[in-house]
Amino acid sequence: MTNAVAGHEVAILGGGCFWCLEAVFQQIDGVASVVSGYIGGHTEAPDYHSVCEGTTGHAEVVELRFDPARVSYATLLEVFFAIHDPTTPNRQGNDVGSQYRSAIFATTQAQLDEARVCVARLTAEGIFPAPIVTELQMAPRFWPAEDYHQDYFRQNGERQPYCLFVVAPKVAKFRARFAALLGQG
Repeated sequence: MTNAVAGHEVAILGGGCFWCLEAVFQQIDGVASVVSGYIGGHTEAPDYHSVCEGTTGHAEVVELRFDPARVSYATLLEVFFAIHDPTTPNRQGNDVGSQYRSAIFATTQAQLDEARVCVARLTAEGIFPAPIVTELQMAPRFWPAEDYHQDYFRQNGERQPYCLFVVAPKVAKFRARFAALLGQG
C-alpha cells in the first residue's frame, strides 16, 4: 500500500459498523486520518446498499493512516479488541451479517504477524469468554464508502438514533479506558 504521508502506515480494521470504529479511532493521537469503507468481497466498486444486503462479501472497515512514532500498531490493535466483540461471527450487537465481521486486513507482513501474536496472546490470557473469530489476512483492495458515511458520528452524533444509542456509548467507553491516547479528535 502506498502511504499518502511519509512515515505514516496504513491499518485496516473491521469490527462491526464503520461509524463506531471511525468515531473511536479519530480521537487517537497519532491517527492522521480515518476513512470508512469496504474490503474483502468479490464485487467491484461496492456501495452501501449492496454491502448491507450481504451479497458482496465485503466487510465494513476503517482505513487508518497513523504515525507509528506517536501510536503503535500494537496499541491500535489493543483499542480494536477493546471496542468490539471478536468472538461473534458476523455480528456486533444487533448488527448481523458478514459485513459486520471482526477482521484485520494487514497492509504489511509485519502487521499480519503482529495481529497473529496479539490474537494468540489474548487467547492464552483468556480475555474473552469464547474463542476469537477475527479474520486475519493481507488486505485486498479497499473501497472508500460514500461521502455521507465519512466523519459520520461528528456530523450526526446528536441527532441520529444509532449514533445516540450505539456509537456514543462505545466512544464513552473508549474515552474512559484509553484517556492517555486521546488527541485533538
